[in-house]
Amino acid sequence: MRLTLFLAVALLFFIAAIPTGAQNSSVKISSPEQIKEDLNTVPCEDKQRLAAVQALIERDGPSPELTVDKYKDVENLVWTRKGESSEKIVIGAHYDKVADGCGALDNWTGVVTLLHLYRSLKDVPLKKTLVFVAFGKEEKGLIGSRAMTNAINKEQAVEYCAMLNIDSLGLGPPQVADNMSSKKLADLAADLAKEMQMPFGHASIPGASSDSVSFIAKKIPAVTIHGLSNEWPMILHSRNDQAAKINPVSVYLGYRLVLSMLVHLDQSPCAAYK
Repeated sequence: MRLTLFLAVALLFFIAAIPTGAQNSSVKISSPEQIKEDLNTVPCEDKQRLAAVQALIERDGPSPELTVDKYKDVENLVWTRKGESSEKIVIGAHYDKVADGCGALDNWTGVVTLLHLYRSLKDVPLKKTLVFVAFGKEEKGLIGSRAMTNAINKEQAVEYCAMLNIDSLGLGPPQVADNMSSKKLADLAADLAKEMQMPFGHASIPGASSDSVSFIAKKIPAVTIHGLSNEWPMILHSRNDQAAKINPVSVYLGYRLVLSMLVHLDQSPCAAYK
């Protein structure tokens, strides 16, 4: 079975398996069509990316929590959804790209997923504060995420419960990059995918890194969720990284998995995955 057909069939079974009660909760679930529409907005020039992310976030109206955190040589776009406590969950995706291609897979898919996660949860009562971050200069050495974590002192780090990083969905089922992830969060992703009857896998990416690593170095548990297939070496960091290469079903399934993880983490003790 071709991968595209497999994902389409998986989506049908996945949606059919969702309990009716979950569909009617206060969480606003985006559709695959809505995600596909936003994927097609990808700008191919790196200098346009930050403004394009901000435009997507503010499409439904200005966000009062939206700020550009400027460090010495990088800009991160940050917006929050305040909860009952100061305990935090960071949800991140880098917005920058390499010189070749449009950076559609790597990592406009992550940016769009970040946006839809925010839309799904912005009106939901939460126990923890969600910190959404579009990181700059990931491709140049995790500069944006390192700038953020370097600014978190030891006392503040205690309040950071977890970090969920989304990087390069769009080719296959959602997977954990084990070489960039804390084991407890990787296991949580696997358990929730099984519970949701969603296709899922573990796939390390040798020699690669992503923004979750900056948080793990700070002893904040973190995980990278990707959606790559065996085709990825022919697409990432090349002129082939175009919107036409993205399977929106792959992105949708990644979005639903991370959304489930966020809801679960919000209800769990902060130390549960440390």
